[in-house]
This record gives sequence, structure tokens and C-alpha cells, in this order.
Amino acid sequence: MTASPTRRPAPGRSRSAVAAATAVAASLLLLSACGDQTDAAIAKREAAKNRNPDAPLFKLLPKEIQDKAMIQVGSDITYKPVEFRTDGKVTGIDPDLAEALGEELGVKLNFNNATFDTLMGGMKSKRYDIAMSAMTDTKDRQQGVDSSTGKKVSDGVDFIDYLDVGVSIYTQKGKTQGIDGWEALCGKKIAVQRGTVSHDLAKDQSKKCEESGTDSISIEAFDNDTEAQTRLRTGGVDAVSSDYPVAAYAVKTSGGGNDFQLVGGAPVKAAPYGIAVPKDSPKLRDALKAAMEAIVKKGSYAKVLKKWNVTDAAVKEVKLNGGS
Repeated sequence: MTASPTRRPAPGRSRSAVAAATAVAASLLLLSACGDQTDAAIAKREAAKNRNPDAPLFKLLPKEIQDKAMIQVGSDITYKPVEFRTDGKVTGIDPDLAEALGEELGVKLNFNNATFDTLMGGMKSKRYDIAMSAMTDTKDRQQGVDSSTGKKVSDGVDFIDYLDVGVSIYTQKGKTQGIDGWEALCGKKIAVQRGTVSHDLAKDQSKKCEESGTDSISIEAFDNDTEAQTRLRTGGVDAVSSDYPVAAYAVKTSGGGNDFQLVGGAPVKAAPYGIAVPKDSPKLRDALKAAMEAIVKKGSYAKVLKKWNVTDAAVKEVKLNGGS
């Protein structure tokens, strides 16, 4: 038995080159077995999974949304019970309504977390298609005007109004310090979420306090309402102002209902929450409005509001830009 001749690499190819070629071939076989893993391929598979072209209102959507089968939603996901996370899942009034809207439209509404005061900019830069985040429909926002400066800062947005809510004040339980309304906040400290109607109301009332010869309100503005609640819980401020659904939820749940109490009577400045859509997306706006009207008519809207104990906030009519 003679020894076999030693195998040599082909001329011009080193052993390392042969090994590299073998590795590449193996990788290609693995990719072939697992499917294309490029971002574009993954997006295509996700779109196919989320798309339902037989949905009642699918054909109303812009083609680019139909192709993606995804509407990117900007939202401050720290605003219980409107939107928040439980065990890593986004839940609340807005996500539940968005799911119902998605069933009518045949696409998924995907929530992306951001601080409230960055949502308008996120839509302007096309990071989000829409904003759905307990956002009050106001003329300033419709027109792209900064309510603090009165200057026009963007083209503005259109709103699809879907809830009617007001603003409430709450304090530590048993420590109201005589706060029974906005006028009683002169000389007091209040925490709010930055860029909200509560923030605007606090600034307006502080000016009124000064004009009447009393001390102004010390306003602490936070990125989210949870931080404002923590500030009140630890005694750093005398009160917090939030939209009524959020205030009521905090009073009911924080510390088992022992941390806070509502003060000042009925909510003030009742105004609609709206889904914000950039002015240059009229087709998407109209599709979302039709979907909201459909879920109101079919009853899935009422089921969501009942689940979160906000049936009093139901709209009788889905309006476009109904805020003032």
C-alpha cells in the first residue's frame, strides 16, 4: 500500500483563500436555508404579516402605507391610563383604540416612545406618520404656532378628534393646603408635564396671580407625568395638574388610593384629544377619520372606553380640527 500524494492548493490560491471561499459558501447555504435576513427582506415579511387588503378601509390608505402595512405612531408612553407599558407591552386607551383602527384599515399602528414635547418635531422629520398621545387639539397646534412665544414654528397638523377631556388638579391626600381651584394656586408650587395644556394653564394663571398683586405660581415642568407625580408624592410640590383621565387614574391607583386626592371640582378647559396628522398627509388623515367613525359606529370604540372607565369622555361626532 503506497502513500497517497500530498494534495496541494490550486496554483495562485493559498490555503487561507480556500478556507475563506469554503466559509463564504457555507454562509450562503445557511442564509439560503434560513431565508433572506436583510433589512428589506425582514420589512417585506413583516408587511406581509401585518397587511390585510380585505380590511374594510384598506384601499383608502396611501400606497406607501399599504406597502409598509405599518403606521408609525409617536407617543409618550408614560401617561397612564392613556398609554403606558405593562410587562413590556404598550397598553392603555390609545393603544386599544389604535388596534381597533388597525383592524378597519388592515395595517398595524406601531407605537414609538418619545417625550411629549418632541412629537411634533418627530412628525416633521418623518420619524412618525402620526402622533397619538393624549394630545389636545388646539388652534395653535393646527397652525404650527408655539403657544409660549406666539411664533409660527411649523406647518401645523390636522387633528382627528376622538375624546373630550378636561384638566384636573390633585394634591397629596389630606394635604390640600386650601387648594380648591386654579385661583388658589397663587404662591404655591405645581408640577406639570412640559408642553401640555396643564403647563399652559399654569403659566396663564401665574400671570393672573401677578396681575392681581399676589405671588406667582412656582411651576416645575417635567418630561412626563410620572415624574410630576413622584415630585408630588415626595412633597416637593403642592399639587399636580394633568388631563382628567390621568389624574383620576393616579388618584385611584397610586399607593392603593392613599397617595393623592382630586381638588377643584369638575375638570376645566374641556377640549378634545386628537390624532395628529401632518398637513401634507391628507389621504392618511381621511383614512384614519373614516376608521375612527367606523369603530364608533360598530361599538368597539365604546368597549375600549368602558374598559378604561372613561365613557364620559366619548365624542358624539368624530370631528376634524374641532379644537379651539
